[in-house]
Amino acid sequence: MPPSNVSVGEWLTSWLAGRTGLAATTIDGYSRDVKRITENDIGALRLRDLNPTLVSGFYKGLTASGLASNTVKNTHAVLHKALGDAVRQGVLTRNPADHVELPRADLPETETWTADELSRFLHYAEHHRLYAVWVLMCSTGLRRSEVLGVRWQNVNLEAESLAVVDTLVPVNNKPVLRIGETKSRRSRRMIAVDASTVAVLREHKARQNAERLRAGEAWEDLDLVFCDELGGMVNPATFTRTTKRLAIEAGLPPLTPHSAARHTWATLALSSGVHPKVVQERLGHSSISITMDRYSHVTEGMDRDAAETVAALIR
Repeated sequence: MPPSNVSVGEWLTSWLAGRTGLAATTIDGYSRDVKRITENDIGALRLRDLNPTLVSGFYKGLTASGLASNTVKNTHAVLHKALGDAVRQGVLTRNPADHVELPRADLPETETWTADELSRFLHYAEHHRLYAVWVLMCSTGLRRSEVLGVRWQNVNLEAESLAVVDTLVPVNNKPVLRIGETKSRRSRRMIAVDASTVAVLREHKARQNAERLRAGEAWEDLDLVFCDELGGMVNPATFTRTTKRLAIEAGLPPLTPHSAARHTWATLALSSGVHPKVVQERLGHSSISITMDRYSHVTEGMDRDAAETVAALIR
């Protein structure tokens, strides 16, 4: 087909098929972004008819449909890269996604539990075989992918610390363990674990050793701290559904693990006076501005407290 008649969707489909040597998780992400573009009206346009105005309108439409700003950014990254390759191959003379400003999206309201609600959930889940997962998430603010990807070799119970090195993510609805791969460079970090959580992890390890003995040769040795009854990976989607189900049974709002544990931990830490820089480091945010923006509902109150505290000292 002559380059002049190639549609946006056809080019992206061909471009995706040519991606080699990439991680399965990367290909999975690219595939979702390409599908989002090709199934939109913009996908039927001829590639040579694409212009910055059309691209900008496409992004605005995605935002208006309620798509998360990060998803829109990822879609732009894939489209921009694919169009850049079209320029390099002489199919286009310029990249119509260059210098297109992404629509600004307000951060969604951060849902959290109160300290009492969090305590109620942990008390209710105390006898679940994965109780230690929620304890660790709630006491550290780890992401779902990080906590499910923790391996025993990266946990030091004696030093009461753990290294966030590996992650477990869904690819085509199946769990994939990514060794040495975190969300970003700052996500790879060492964090302290409180003594109470360490005690829970010790008990969890003892129960896991008992499960290993019962399973015998059927045990899959992945060195995962949190696994199924045969040592295999925990499906992230199943873990989220279980968290919500237990929350409902405990009479609590059915929040995702991310909101129930990570957002709640950060909110409680900041409101208790923990320095935002410390919170940023423990959460693995790439910059402190992300922490301040995400938890502005807390930091605004801290700003007011600071104003009153210093004013009192002066007076």
